[in-house]
Amino acid sequence: MYLVVGANGQLGHELKLLLGENAVYADREELDITDENAVKAFCNSHNFQAIVNCAAYTAVDKAEENADVVEKINVLGPRNLAQTGIPIIHISTDYVFEGTGHLPYVETDEACPCSVYGKTKLAGEKVVLEHASAAFVLRTSWLYSAYGNNFVKTMLRLGAEKETLNVVFDQIGTPTYAKDLAKVIVMLLPKLTLGKKEIYHYSDEGVCSWYDFAVEIMSAAGLQCKVLPIESKDYPTLAQRPAYSVLNKAKIKRDFGITINHWRESLLSCLKELS
Repeated sequence: MYLVVGANGQLGHELKLLLGENAVYADREELDITDENAVKAFCNSHNFQAIVNCAAYTAVDKAEENADVVEKINVLGPRNLAQTGIPIIHISTDYVFEGTGHLPYVETDEACPCSVYGKTKLAGEKVVLEHASAAFVLRTSWLYSAYGNNFVKTMLRLGAEKETLNVVFDQIGTPTYAKDLAKVIVMLLPKLTLGKKEIYHYSDEGVCSWYDFAVEIMSAAGLQCKVLPIESKDYPTLAQRPAYSVLNKAKIKRDFGITINHWRESLLSCLKELS
C-alpha cells in the first residue's frame, strides 16, 4: 500500500487513476503534513511501502508575500514525511535553477533559485535527501492536465473569449503532461529500495517558449485567437522566473530504460481527454 500526499492536485488525480485501491490518498483535509505528530500518527496507523509527495505551495507569485507559509508546506512538510522512515518519491521543480544557462540542466548542475517558491522547493529536496531512508527526488516542469488549474486550460478559456492574447516568448522550458509523469512515478515506486537516494529530471521531450506552447494550444484546439509574443519585462510578476529551465532527462532514461513522449504528442492527448 502506498500513500499519495497532495492527492487533490493535478498529479495526485492522475495517480489515483493509475494506482486505484493500491494507495491511500490524502490532501490537506486528511493530513496536515506540516504537523509532525499528525504525520507520525497517520503513517503509524498504516503499513505504507512508500510515500509519493505531490503536496506543495505552487502559487509562485503569492509565495513572494507568504514566505512563512510556503516554508512550512515546501520544507517542513517534506521533512516530516521523510522522517517517518518510509521510502519517498518527492516531486520538485525546474524553478530550483536560476535559468541563466543555455544547455539543458543535468541533476548535478548547481541549483540557484531566484524565487521564494524555487528556494523552498530546493530546501525541500535537501531535507528529503538528508532524512529519508530512501528517496527519489523528481524535478519536473510546466505541469498541466485535464484536471485542475493550469496553463493549457487557461489558454483554452481565454482563447475562446478573446481575439488576441499576449504571451511571453523569452521563457524557455518544456511542458509536461501530468499523466506522463504519473506513469513514471508508478514505474519507479517498486524500484525505491532502502538506502537508494537519487535526483532525477523528468519532463516531456522537446523545448518551447510559453508563446510557442500557447500557439500550439490554439492551433490544436481549433481556436481563432491570435497569440502575440511579448517579453517578460512587458508582463511584470512578483516572482522572477527562470529564462531557460529545460531539463536533461538522460539519467532517468538510462537508469530505467524509459522512452518519453514529445510535448506536442502529449498535448493532443490532453486536449482529446478534455473534449
